[in-house]
Amino acid sequence: MNHLDQLENKSVYILREAYANFKNLGMLWSIGKDSTVLLWLARKAFFGHVPFPLVHIDTKYKITEMIEYRDKLTREWGLNMIYGMNEQALSDKQTFPDKGADRISCCKLLKTHALKQTLSGQGLRYRFNHETLEYEVDTNTEAFTGIIVGVRADEEGSRSKERYFSARDQGNIWDIGDQPPEFWNQYKTDFAAGTHVRIHPLLDWTELNIWEYIKRENIPTVSLYYNQGDGRRYRSLGCYPCTSSVESCAKNVDEIIEELKTGKFSNIAERSGRAQDKDDGGGLETLRREGYM
Repeated sequence: MNHLDQLENKSVYILREAYANFKNLGMLWSIGKDSTVLLWLARKAFFGHVPFPLVHIDTKYKITEMIEYRDKLTREWGLNMIYGMNEQALSDKQTFPDKGADRISCCKLLKTHALKQTLSGQGLRYRFNHETLEYEVDTNTEAFTGIIVGVRADEEGSRSKERYFSARDQGNIWDIGDQPPEFWNQYKTDFAAGTHVRIHPLLDWTELNIWEYIKRENIPTVSLYYNQGDGRRYRSLGCYPCTSSVESCAKNVDEIIEELKTGKFSNIAERSGRAQDKDDGGGLETLRREGYM
């Protein structure tokens, strides 16, 4: 068994443990490479079917191709797809692109607040109808007690402090110092009533592992990750006003893997193109303590 097999097996095990232990379970899908690998693993874990809803937080500032890709796979794979957003903040133009907020405040409104409201069932949610091929208002207002997230420990500093099963309080606040130890494959899955739990099956994966797995499994991704002829591509995807590309001539998965193996980005953080990270002191700990992904 090679390293990718070991990572896959552990992630599948965690996904099945989550499904077995949390009644109202969902999975965040940001449309990026990590959460798409997570979606692929979920389909493997449950034999081609994903038995829980996928949740996307739409800021309305995502790159168009990302939304088109989301809806294409939703149709083709028969996914139970939900999206939520902070409609009030968008309507009031309380966002960075509209000059109504700085980047951190914008992220809190369009991502953190929208995520918390969507997961709690208190915010307006939209669900894809596979008969009409349209999104309709979701009438189910049940809160998610567990949510599966595609974060990796090597991606950004605050994420290295996560557990595989990481508790938040009823307000989705993360107390980093109050987390149970996790030894080997022994995970805490019994939490007090009202606890919201984030589950992280990709915690041990690296950026290189993700791309090696994408190659092995032939997983479809958005073209934004590849150089289109201008000598640039994206390593990490977010809202277009706050996300920049990196210099790279990699036009396919093999060339991205070669870049990572040769250390092209060894001194450049994967999320270096995400402006909100810089505004949060070079990381995301402030945002993530308050419920950000």
